[in-house]
Formats: sequence, C-alpha cells, structure tokens
Amino acid sequence: MDFYSIKEWFTLENVIDLIDKYRSFGPLPGILLPLLEAFLPFLPLFLFVMANANAFGLGWGFFLSWLGALLGSLLVFLLVRRYGETRFFQFLQRNKNVQNLTGWVERRGFGPLFLLLCFPFTPSAIVNIVAGLSKINVYQYMLAVIGGKAVMIFILSFIGYDIVSLVKQPIRTGIVLVIIFILWYVGKHIESRMKNKVHTRG
Repeated sequence: MDFYSIKEWFTLENVIDLIDKYRSFGPLPGILLPLLEAFLPFLPLFLFVMANANAFGLGWGFFLSWLGALLGSLLVFLLVRRYGETRFFQFLQRNKNVQNLTGWVERRGFGPLFLLLCFPFTPSAIVNIVAGLSKINVYQYMLAVIGGKAVMIFILSFIGYDIVSLVKQPIRTGIVLVIIFILWYVGKHIESRMKNKVHTRG
C-alpha cells in the first residue's frame, strides 16, 4: 500500500469503524490516534477528533482526543529539547526559517503559541519541534499546549458531534469564540504571574 492509498483510506467512516473494532481496549484507541499524529503529521487529526466525538460522545470524545494530542505534543517537545544537539537537529537549527521561527517563539512566548495551536490546521508538529529547539520555558509551552489544544479539539469535537446544530444555532458558535477569548486571557494572566515570580527570584 503506497502513501497515496494510505491517505485515501482515512475517512470519517473508516476511522469510526477502526475505533469500534478495537472497542475492547476501552479508551486506548481514542488516545493513541491523536498521540500518533504528533509524530506523523500527515495523519488527519481532525478526523480522529470527530471520530472520537461520534464513538465516545462529546464529553469523553473531547477528553480522549485532548489527552492524546497533549501527550503527543509534550513527548515531541521533550524529545527535541533532550536531543536537540544531535546532527539531525543541528541541521534544522542552521536553517534560516527555523532560526527565525525559534527567535520569534522565544521573543513572543505564550501568546502566539496558544493562538497557533487553537487553529485546527496548524502544523502542530512543526510548532512542537520549533518550540523544543527554542529556549522557551517548558511551563510556558505546556500552558500554551494545554489551552490551545483544548480550544482546537473542543471546536472539532463540537463540529463532529453535531455539525447540523452548528449551522442552525449560531449562538453555539458564539459560545466557542467566547471560550477562546477566556482561555487566552487566563493564559496571559498566568504567564505574567510566572514572569513576575522569575524576576522576583532573580
């Protein structure tokens, strides 16, 4: 089976069938699929999230997708942070675009990372690698991933669970936007408190 055939296989129906097939493993397939996407970015995260919402319901589907995506992102980040001095990553670090991105992440911190991770089609694998290569504080990164992934996965779960109501009831769409703003505001507030503590200790 070639790469094109693999991509063609990934449809909502096929992913739901896959989860149902391994239902005896409990929530494990619902966690593993989003986790794998962090290492294999060509996999369709949005399909995994929608399939989880259909298979496990909105609440559990959201939680399992969020947990899997969060664990995958943190693993990629920690692996890059740990092995960033190896030959492969040194090659990446010499790349001009990567240097610009890492510098931008270091200067901006939580805010742009959070917003990037809120959008469903952001290549989160690239974000995780760049963040790992940068000197951003691990707690800032974790905060951005926890909040950003929660927003993005909730939106996809919401759409996947009941796509018709999203169109017919625009109030629900407004609620999603309000949640994004609240999470962003709370994240910025926590970040500023963390910076104050660092300066105080220094």
